[in-house]
Amino acid sequence: MTQAPITVLIADDQDLVRTGFAMVVDAADDMRVVATAADGAETVALTARHRPDVVLMDIRMPRTDGITATRAILATAHPPKIVALTTYDSDDYATRILNAGAHGYLLKDATAEGLTAAIRTVHQGGSVLAPSTTRRLVAQTGTARTEPTPAAPTLATLTARERAVFDLIVAGASNTEIAQRLHLAEVTVKTHVGRVLAKLGVRDRVNIVVWAYRNGAVLTGEP
Repeated sequence: MTQAPITVLIADDQDLVRTGFAMVVDAADDMRVVATAADGAETVALTARHRPDVVLMDIRMPRTDGITATRAILATAHPPKIVALTTYDSDDYATRILNAGAHGYLLKDATAEGLTAAIRTVHQGGSVLAPSTTRRLVAQTGTARTEPTPAAPTLATLTARERAVFDLIVAGASNTEIAQRLHLAEVTVKTHVGRVLAKLGVRDRVNIVVWAYRNGAVLTGEP
């Protein structure tokens, strides 16, 4: 049986940007655009009407900005996944939209392949962050290491399986990919993810990644 396509709503105040993103999304065999919106208020209304799987959310929009719209949408029952898209590579924007609950943060200069891959990743339960944002998290916190460190005692509360799930989340794996790597059922992976979230005291997968960088739980090739 053919799998239903991933439905996408595109929110951006620039017509050419909406058109360009729509062409990229509709060109993918496994996804389709169901609506476009020019401001945050329209995004909230159209999301309620069309119930897309994923919303591509511009941050700076008139009337209601993308951060406010994200909070409103995620407060509803069965909300979509939200990927923030912005021209401005700003740590303030990234922090605010992620704290609002967005599942990803990308710059508008992402490639077509990068955009569609991000949509698939968040739809499958994963999270995405712009590489430049991730690098700055490392630089700002000064906590990424080239050797393992015991700087995060909370990790000791994770079971071996939960730690394996944690590591794969930080590496950007979706629930499906984690299930394949660890030879588990997806429902079991979801249970482990929930336990990791609870033990770390964070809200979602994106914040697991942020937590990992801030607490020295990520190994990098650079000091």
